[in-house]
Amino acid sequence: MTTRPPVGAGTPGPVRPLALSMGDPAGIGLDIALRAWHRRAENAVPPFVLFGDAEPLAARARMLGLGNLPIEIVSDLARVHDVFGTRFPVRPAGACAAAVVAGQPDPANAPAVIGAIEAAVEAVRDGEARAVVTNPIAKSVLKAHGFPHPGHTEFLGVLAEARFGAENVKPVMLLAARELKVVPLTIHIPLASVPAAISKETIEETARILSRALTVDFGIAKPRIAITGLNPHAGEQGTMGDEDERIVAPAIAALAREGLNVTGPHPADTLFHEAARETYDAVLAMYHDQALIPIKTLAFDTGVNVTLGLPFVRTSPDHGTAFPIAGTGEARATSLIEALKCADAIAARRELAAGCDGA
Repeated sequence: MTTRPPVGAGTPGPVRPLALSMGDPAGIGLDIALRAWHRRAENAVPPFVLFGDAEPLAARARMLGLGNLPIEIVSDLARVHDVFGTRFPVRPAGACAAAVVAGQPDPANAPAVIGAIEAAVEAVRDGEARAVVTNPIAKSVLKAHGFPHPGHTEFLGVLAEARFGAENVKPVMLLAARELKVVPLTIHIPLASVPAAISKETIEETARILSRALTVDFGIAKPRIAITGLNPHAGEQGTMGDEDERIVAPAIAALAREGLNVTGPHPADTLFHEAARETYDAVLAMYHDQALIPIKTLAFDTGVNVTLGLPFVRTSPDHGTAFPIAGTGEARATSLIEALKCADAIAARRELAAGCDGA
């Protein structure tokens, strides 16, 4: 039996703060950022700075009954460590063009949402922040303003190439919790498009990225990866589709020859119960819901979205904008707090692995 390390466990971090993007200001991103800051002492929340518009943040605090929020506008992020204990640090990253109404997203504010993400990434690139944590966005709202990317994960891959000069970036979505770690091979595509998007090469590349991340980012010396089949019963010897015998199994065999500890293809319907979870450290699943349904069932409030394969650390809460409850006080900050702790821990491990003190 292998003991899985807590998502937020890691080496205490240095002075540099985490860069938290505001997300869609009409959603719960502002709510949970406020909750995380107010619970910073009791939950040992690492220092963060919100990239975005301070005005809707202050308004949301009043709406939630938190009074007049003590906001500190910071240009020098080295000050965040000292400020964080008494004031909420904000770095302006584009003002919202339209009035922010909780629960009512406006595409006119899309540039501010996108600008906050870009500014947070640039702060990490410039050495001002140690990791990016993103609040939820609404892809449909951004698309209404011409946003061309399928989602956050893909956009961050583009930013990695544009802002860091990285080449051939392959962002990989890992959903992590104490109970389970899982990667969907395909993400934001229709289910009907999944079989054509699966290839031996993609499985191999994704498994390698996942294996490295489990070792470096999560401290698992010899990670065990279970790989699901695409079809029910993993194809049942080709009687329910041939993709598992034709594509998935050969990829697993090739990875095993490289020395990776991989098994499968496993029927997904028997892979996520408690006893099965003791046999692996992470699962590589074939498509979005095959991966996300089990982790959201097991750890809806504590799961963390981690983007692997980037030249910087990025995490986010494992939930969406939840427009219907924005501003009501019902939003729980647990997943964001876990995402902040996870980002801090991964950054510390990467700095240690690189022989860097992070100062």
